[in-house]
Amino acid sequence: MILVINAGSSSLKINLYQPDLTVLADGMISNIGTDGTLTLNGQKHPVTTADHDDALARMLAALADAGYPAEGFTAAAHRVVHGGTQLTAPTRVTPQVVLDIRACIPLAPLHNPVNLTGILSLGTALPNLPQYASFDTAFHATVTELEHRYAIPARFHDDGIRRYGFHGLSYANMVTKFGEALPDRLLALHLGNGASLCAILRGTSVATSMGYSPLSGLTMGTRAGDIDGAAVLRIADEIGAAETDHLLNKESGLKALAGDNNMKILLDRQDDDARFAVDHFCYWAARHAGSAIVAMGGLDAVAFTGGIGENAAPVRDRIMEHLACFGEVPVHVVPADEEKQIARDAVALMMERG
Repeated sequence: MILVINAGSSSLKINLYQPDLTVLADGMISNIGTDGTLTLNGQKHPVTTADHDDALARMLAALADAGYPAEGFTAAAHRVVHGGTQLTAPTRVTPQVVLDIRACIPLAPLHNPVNLTGILSLGTALPNLPQYASFDTAFHATVTELEHRYAIPARFHDDGIRRYGFHGLSYANMVTKFGEALPDRLLALHLGNGASLCAILRGTSVATSMGYSPLSGLTMGTRAGDIDGAAVLRIADEIGAAETDHLLNKESGLKALAGDNNMKILLDRQDDDARFAVDHFCYWAARHAGSAIVAMGGLDAVAFTGGIGENAAPVRDRIMEHLACFGEVPVHVVPADEEKQIARDAVALMMERG
């Protein structure tokens, strides 16, 4: 059995798979550090945890009680948001990989520390269990320097300020699900509270809308998307850097335009602010799509994934209306399954090792 772990700042999500990627169990512990809920295969129980080590111990105990003891695990696999320029493919966790993930903390200060906590906690609980890591940035390691380099002095680029791109596990899962039917020039849109798109040329990323951080690119649920650097500096002068970071990541996007970041609610509301927010979301997705199509040299198909991409047909339709100038192409809806991609990566690495 393969245990997939996605550690968040105050939550711990798990999925348990057979080697053939059949799902055996899924669960989550919320509100780590206080009173929360342990959910396993739909069954919810109140739980109070002290930290991630405690949360993991309780989840392992719950799995054992459900008939999935840790002795039956063959490997664990983790989602890590940022791999930087060193970790550009799924890998087995070693002491050096731990150091490399830690070195990427300045690039993802909110995510990499807790991703690393999941790895270290499991290493303490099950020290002999092989662990693997998959990286959200890795799928975009194939882009050229023309794509990833900002036009800033080289010392900043050398210090890690460049376009990385995110949602890579979602895009890798999409490529796998297409299989032999993968279009040569695929415009892929991962639309959820976080939103991005990717130009996938013959199975590899050649351009993506997110950059140095997940903040840039499309209008999102609570993130501003692209905004002029001078405007950011002006806001920071007025309210400070920390408050500006919070504003651009947590108080912007659909929430700023219409007071709500739930796309379903906005589509139902039909007031002027809601209509404008939805139009903004769709227009800027299409604007960035045009850039991605140029990077591929054309367009053969479009694929949507993510909560909005899969479930909001009016959003898909509006985006495709904007893209009608590129001709009629097939439109696909691909269910997101980043956890299965992480498990798939681990199985592939295990097979390589024999």
